Order: sequence, then C-alpha cells, then structure tokens
Amino acid sequence: MAKKTTRKNKSKVEEQPQDDEAVSQKFEQMRLNAFTATGALTSKETSRDVKIEQVTLTFHGKELLSDTTVEINFGRRYGLIGQNGCGKSTFFQCLAVRELPIPAHIDIFHLSEEAHPSDRTALQAVIDDVEKEVKRLEAEEERLLEEEGPESEELFDVYERLERLDPTTFIPRASEILIGLGFTTSSMQKKTKDLSGGWRMRVSLAKALFIKPTLLLLDEPTNHLDLGACVWLEEYLANYDRSLIIISHSQDFLNHVCTNIIHMAQSKLKYYGGNYDTFIKTKAELEINQMKAYHKQQEEIAHIKSFIASCGTYANLVRQGKSKQKIIDKMEEAGLVERVVEEKRFNFAFPPCGELAPPIMHFDNVSFAYSGKDEDCLYRNLDLAIDLDSRVALVGPNGVGKSTLLKLMVDQIFPTHGYIKKHGHLKIARYHQHAAEALDLTQTPLDFVKSKFSAMNKDTEEWRREIGRFGISGKAQTELIGCMSDGIKSRLIFCLMALENPHLLLLDEPTNHLDMECIDALADAINEFPGGMVLVSHDFRLISQVAEEIWVCDNKTITKWNGGIDTYKAKLKADMMNLTKQK
Repeated sequence: MAKKTTRKNKSKVEEQPQDDEAVSQKFEQMRLNAFTATGALTSKETSRDVKIEQVTLTFHGKELLSDTTVEINFGRRYGLIGQNGCGKSTFFQCLAVRELPIPAHIDIFHLSEEAHPSDRTALQAVIDDVEKEVKRLEAEEERLLEEEGPESEELFDVYERLERLDPTTFIPRASEILIGLGFTTSSMQKKTKDLSGGWRMRVSLAKALFIKPTLLLLDEPTNHLDLGACVWLEEYLANYDRSLIIISHSQDFLNHVCTNIIHMAQSKLKYYGGNYDTFIKTKAELEINQMKAYHKQQEEIAHIKSFIASCGTYANLVRQGKSKQKIIDKMEEAGLVERVVEEKRFNFAFPPCGELAPPIMHFDNVSFAYSGKDEDCLYRNLDLAIDLDSRVALVGPNGVGKSTLLKLMVDQIFPTHGYIKKHGHLKIARYHQHAAEALDLTQTPLDFVKSKFSAMNKDTEEWRREIGRFGISGKAQTELIGCMSDGIKSRLIFCLMALENPHLLLLDEPTNHLDMECIDALADAINEFPGGMVLVSHDFRLISQVAEEIWVCDNKTITKWNGGIDTYKAKLKADMMNLTKQK
C-alpha cells in the first residue's frame, strides 16, 4: 500500500527578523517542512534492497518527481546528479526522514548536521556514536531472536556488523578515519565546542564512515575538505560495501567512487550502470537512438495520416482509413516515442576589463599572524606578484592560510609586516564560502540586484536579462532568495560579481553548490575573462580546466608546483595512504 504523508510549512518569515542567522534558520525550516511524498514499497520487507514505485515528490507545490521509481540495491554506490534546483537535496531529506516507505531495519545516516559542540573531544565524539550503534544493534539482535528466531535473514547482517564493531579497535580505527579527513593527533583531542563548523562536519562524517549504515546519504561531502582529505575520502568510499548515494559536483570523485548513476531530470529518476564518464557516453548513445526511433515513428504516423486524408468518401477507402486510424490509436495507447528534451544550458561571461600595467598586485616581504605575534605567523616574507594574465590555483592543507591570502588581497585583513601594493584602478570581485550570507533572504533576486546596483539606472527588463544570463529566469527571479537552493544562490553571487566589472577574480571554493553544467560554464567564463584569477578549490577538474600555475601553501610560505594538478593529486594520494598506515 502506498504510504502518503503531507508536510506543511509551519514557519513564516517575520517582517522584521531579529538577525541574519534567525532568517536563515527560518528559511531552512521552511525548506525541510514543505514537501509531500508518496510511494509504494514493492521489494520484500526484509530485503536490504529497496524498490519503491509510483513515487511522487512535491516541494512548495512544485512537482520534483512524478510516477517514478526509487531503486537502491545493497552494495551499490550511486551518484545522484541533476541540475541545480531539480530537488536532489530535497529528495535526500525525503529518504532520511522516511517519508517514503523504507523498511525499518534499514538504518539511514544523512550527513546534514555538524557534530554537536560539547566538551567531548573529536575522537571521543566519534566513539560515543559508535558505542550507541553497538547498543542499538544488540537490542535489535534480541528483538530478532525473540520475534523471528535464529534463522532470521536480518540477524546475519546484525551479527556481521557487531563483529566488525569490535570495542578494542575503536580508538585506532576512529583515529585513522579522523586523520584521513585532515585531523592531526593533537586536533582530534580538541573539544568539539572549540572546533569550527567545517571541522565539526568532518567529525559527523567520521561517525558515518565508522558506523557504516545500511544506507549512507552524502550531500556534497567534500565541501568542507581540503584536497588531501578529498583524495583519502575518494579512496575510502570506493570500497564502501553497503548502500551509498552521493550528491557531488566533482566528476573525478564520481568516476572513482560510483558503480551507478541516478539522473534526476524531467521529474523522473533514470538509472545507469557505471561511473559518471560511462553515464555521459551511455546517455548520449541512448538519446541518439531515441531520436532515430522518434523520427521514424513520426514519419510513419505522417504517412498514415496522409493516406487517411486521401481516402475521401469512397466506402472501401473509408474502411481502409479507419483501419489505418486504429494503427495510430494503438501506437498512442502503447505510448509514443518521446522527443529527447535537452536540459537547459546556460553560458555566462564576466565583462571585459580595461588594461592595467603589471603587476596589478605585489606582495613585498609580507608576513601575517592573526594575533600580530611573530611566533604565530601563518606566512613569512612572501614575495608574490599577480598580473591580469595570472591563472593561479592555491592548494595545500586546511588551516595553512589559503583563504587568509585572499582576505589579504581584498584588505579584509592587513599584513603584520611588509606591504601589499595594488594598482590604483584595480577592481576585485571575490567569491567565498560565506558569500551567500550577504544576500537578503527576504528579497527576490530581481529586487535585490536592483537595490544593490541602483546607481546603474537600468529598467526592469534590463535587470531581468542580467540575472537571466546566470540561469535564473522566469518565476525564479521573483521568488524569495531564502526559498532557493544553494546552487541558485551561488549563480546570483556570480551575477553580482560580474556587475562589479572586476579586473581580478578571487574564487574561494566556488563549486561547492554548483551542478556539472554550471561548473563547466564557470570554467568557460574564467577562460574567456581577460583579467586575472586566483582560485582555491577542492575540485581537481576545475583546477585542471582553468589554472596555469599551482601554488602550494604550506610551512608558512608559498611555492610554485612544478607540474600539473594531476601530479599533485598523485603525490597527495601517496602521502595520505602513508599517513593513515602509520597510524
């Protein structure tokens, strides 16, 4: 029987919110409470495979999925892909809260919240959750023995998991995972209340990897990781032997981890075997064959209709015409071959900038420490130059100062020693991980951009065109920003950057919420931009597309890497494997 539930939006935005965080939380609650899902479980109740048919999912009245099938086979690793705003994260939330009839014995972990800040260390926080999981499994073991007996199918899985969760191995195994995710021996002993949100999210991810739930849902798990941790996680998940679904913008990551791809488009879930590259090839071949079949069928229908029209009123021909009409009726009843509907693609560009004499920015013997004390310096005696033709990717572990360097460039902070000299006419546009916080969630994109750049004196249609160039079109321009996906918000930020008409782009993790097509559009826009660019990213593919120089930030300095990002990734992989083996 189909299970149907309705989740109504119980939160409304106050006209005068207390602060930006309160507004953000209200809109997030609206997003979580505003969907409706129905579906019918058709797989066995005791199976670790899940198949739910006739699935429909709506969000704020918009139909995200319609009469489709959710199929998750145990031991497979799925990549869930689709354009920004299609509903991937909402679909994850639907699975996580069991709005669809997923059997109770299938435990689900949805990576959506940071570890709770407390006096517990990062290491102990992971072990605490594993101990709770052991207790849960022991209780499940007792229940199954009482209700179903020792021959229960589910019982064998419980025994297997309890055997793997050996308490004597908790500390070394938890330490190995935390180190793989970027912690040091000392930082994993820090209290979680003293860790930033990004590091607490790593603790939450470590819990999930250690517990190994039957169904693990990871929504952009690399967003808070540096390149080294991304490489480690990629290798770890490639051996995940239970059910895994990942939303990721990284083609490299999906290629290495996934055994299957789920494509969310046109309100359907379509399934493909193989990794992302295989999906692209298979999808293209299927669409070519589908269009051939479509044109052949349409020609056949046109030919039949032409014959029917020529029959006139002659009795014998009328009978033949009716017979031919029955052929068309049967074809329509069976379902006509549909024309391939291409997903909307968009291209955008940063406007051309005027020439400036090099260097447009020069670091002259720069040292920096947040405390101002020499012994706390993140950087010492930097001597760097950036020109309009610079295409630089900053790489290195988290915490070494990549984002700090960008803050120095925009005068958000200032050198402890030395000077940063800039061209007097230099204009800089910066994208950073908290850029969305500058958006007014209670306004529409159209109203926000008009108010932000009121001095430009453009009319409404001109503003619509400006915003539309970044893939925000139609009704989306007049919906509240707070109700939009993170990917659409990111596009709006790029629109704001372009309107600043910069000479230099500073991009700190710009791909965190973008779909594949948007990342490619961003890469094209960067490559066509006549100004300079400095990029911080964990997306190896984007770096390979746009960076001409790799600068390694580590050991309080910056050194140029001799080689491309592929050779740097190979070094990271070897380093991370050696590090975790030593522990």
